[in-house]
Amino acid sequence: MKKVGRKSIINFSVTTGKYSSFIDEITELARNRVSSAVYFANVHMYIEAYKNESFRELINKADIVTPDGQPLAWALRLLYGIKQDRVAAMDFVPDMLQRMQQEKLPVYFYGGTQEMLDKTAAYVKQAYPGLIVAGMYSPPFRPLTAIEENEIAAQINATSPTIIFVFLGCPKQEKWMATMKGKVNAVMTGVGGALPVTIGMQKRAPVWMRNFGLEWLFRFFQEPRRLFKRYATTNSLFIWVMVKEFFRVRLLVPLKLSKA
Repeated sequence: MKKVGRKSIINFSVTTGKYSSFIDEITELARNRVSSAVYFANVHMYIEAYKNESFRELINKADIVTPDGQPLAWALRLLYGIKQDRVAAMDFVPDMLQRMQQEKLPVYFYGGTQEMLDKTAAYVKQAYPGLIVAGMYSPPFRPLTAIEENEIAAQINATSPTIIFVFLGCPKQEKWMATMKGKVNAVMTGVGGALPVTIGMQKRAPVWMRNFGLEWLFRFFQEPRRLFKRYATTNSLFIWVMVKEFFRVRLLVPLKLSKA
C-alpha cells in the first residue's frame, strides 16, 4: 500500500509523505523494474514549471515529485498545514545506493562527463563494494535524435538495471526521463548536482544552512558567476508567488466560504 500522496502548489504536483516512505516507494518501483520517473523539485524547477506550461505538464505526469528544496517543504506547511519532510537528492543518493547494495539491485549512471563517471566508479567501488553497477554512460552534450534515444534505451535495457541515476541538470534531465519513460525498464531518478557532492567533487552546505533553507546560498558562493542570475530571478519570483498564494489560501478562500 502506498504511503505517499500528492498535493498541488498552484498546479505543481508535489508528492508528500515521510522521507523513509519515498525510499520504500522508489525501491518497490526498482524491484519491479517499472519504467517510471522521479523528479527532485527545488525552487528552480518550480519556477521553470510556473513559467512554462509544457514543462509543468511534464512534471505533473511524473510518478514521484519530491520536495527537494526546503522552501517547498515549508510552502506545504504554510499553505496547507502539511508537516512535510524534505526529500533532497543529496540525501537520497547515498541512502538509495545503500539500499540497492543491500537488495542486490543493479544501478545505472547516466549523465555527466567521462571524468565524473570514472570518479563515480572509483567512489562506489570503495564506499559500496557490494553494489551491482549495471552500466554508465556519458551522453553527448547536445539534443539526441530519435534514433539515438532508441539506441540508448536499448543499450540501457541490455544491462538490466533496476534504477537509473540521471544527472544532466534541470530541466534537461526531466525532459530526458519523460522521453524515456516507457522505453527503459527501470525507475529513473533525476539527481542532478547531488552525484558530484556524493562522490566528493563538490562540498555540501553545513547542516545549519540546510535547516534554514540556505543551501542555495552555499552553492552560490561556490559558483557565483553561473548562479547569480538564476537565484536573483527564481528566488525573488518564488517568494512573490508564495506570498500571493498564502493570502489566497489562508485569507481569501476562508473569507469567501464564511460569506457563502
